[in-house]
Amino acid sequence: MWAKVLSLCDTLSNVTYENLTKIIRYSEAGSADKARIADDSFQNNVDHWMGGGTCFSMTWHLFQELNSMGLSPRLLMGHKRKEKNIHCALRLPYEGKEYLLDPGYLIFDPLEIPDVLPFGPSFLFFPLIPNCVRVERENKHISLLTGSLNTPLKLRFEYDFDGVDEKEFQLHWSESFDREMMTYPVLNRLDRVNGIQYYYQKGNLVLRDQNGSRIERIAEENKVTVLSSLFRLPAETVERALGILNKTF
Repeated sequence: MWAKVLSLCDTLSNVTYENLTKIIRYSEAGSADKARIADDSFQNNVDHWMGGGTCFSMTWHLFQELNSMGLSPRLLMGHKRKEKNIHCALRLPYEGKEYLLDPGYLIFDPLEIPDVLPFGPSFLFFPLIPNCVRVERENKHISLLTGSLNTPLKLRFEYDFDGVDEKEFQLHWSESFDREMMTYPVLNRLDRVNGIQYYYQKGNLVLRDQNGSRIERIAEENKVTVLSSLFRLPAETVERALGILNKTF
């Protein structure tokens, strides 16, 4: 069974994190709830996706697939400082251990959640490439920190161990359609074979490997071609989403 879980995670690692298809669906549906219902993960098959998804669609897909295997994943909402419920992940109990699965943050390896200690927080360290990961736990509080071997780790998200039910998860999913990050393109892809992460936001392209990061600017006239190639998305999808953003904002 665990081999099937790892295979599922590996398949999902080939999916690009992107909000372009989400922007298109929101424009077509006219409301957040209708857009959520039409969102790609409800087809529950990555082969039918338009090219990728955000943390909500990727997590929901993984949740559905793990349930179909007879497992009992738990939906978790992620918080960042004062911003609540802006991210999501899964907690998976398996053979007496607990695992954190966070595909929306491009972590496609199940990370063991440390046991609770009677005298303070516990943690486990995972030297992934290009981002090292540290999972901390204190009672029913989970923290995710990432960084590189050469830089201090930064707190990324915090989760409540108990998680939320499907209804609350879908409520936060609908709310996500009206967040600020839907006003500009966000794309994120991990090349696990070469250990390279590609990240694009607000006109900046970040390339990160185990040696560090560098930032590049993409010329406006090359934007559709470059983004389509780097993030493995159809050029027409990129062009359509950018057109919607240009008209709306």
